[in-house]
Amino acid sequence: MMKSEMTQLGLIGKTLVHSFSKNYFAKKFEKEKLHNFRYDNFELASIEAFPDLILSTPNLLGLNVTIPYKKAVIPFLDVLSEEAQSVGAVNTILIKDNILKGYNTDVVGFRQSLEPLLKAHHTKALILGTGGAAKAVAFVLQQLGIEFLLVSRTPGKKQLGYDVIDAAILKDYTLMVNTTPVGTYPNIQEAPTIDYASITSKHLLYDLVYNPTETLFLKKGKAQQASIKNGLDMLALQAEAAWDIWMDM
Repeated sequence: MMKSEMTQLGLIGKTLVHSFSKNYFAKKFEKEKLHNFRYDNFELASIEAFPDLILSTPNLLGLNVTIPYKKAVIPFLDVLSEEAQSVGAVNTILIKDNILKGYNTDVVGFRQSLEPLLKAHHTKALILGTGGAAKAVAFVLQQLGIEFLLVSRTPGKKQLGYDVIDAAILKDYTLMVNTTPVGTYPNIQEAPTIDYASITSKHLLYDLVYNPTETLFLKKGKAQQASIKNGLDMLALQAEAAWDIWMDM
């Protein structure tokens, strides 16, 4: 089949060497015998290069978006889905009839991977980080009726600093979601600075990081008998949700 007949998909971000998406979709295309689809990484030094990418890439149907462009790409899009608008971040783009529409499938991926793990006492959550992924997590927790607080190294209005996360807070806030890149390979000896000694078997620690499969954050929680979950299932679920969007399913 000629290259011009290929349907092009891809991922935009700044550093994509360890990208999950390209490998995931390569396996999907092979398994499902989708020989007329291609998925590539498009590293952009600046989001200002985005319009040129769109113009210079033939048969481009859609893109995934990762750090640091989930918010920055929005001004370049024509329309946003309800979730993307509410979250204020985009991780999937559909290009159809010269219209660029932004979606947020992190919402679907996180919700579907979190819900089976929730217990009745998981009524309050701490979201570690305040970036685009944190906004998707906050959106889902709001949908689920789970009260939450945002935690930041540089806390702003209605945010907590890591230094105030003590035993009293952790007693009530039994769900913790790390949305920061802290602990990602190769910096596997790093973990968010919280009072791990106050974590119990009632806690659920969810880390959006998937490499390594068990971050130091999760290891420290596991040592305290907490339930743990990494971000791999969320990534697979959001990738499939993106595929459904591209295929208009």
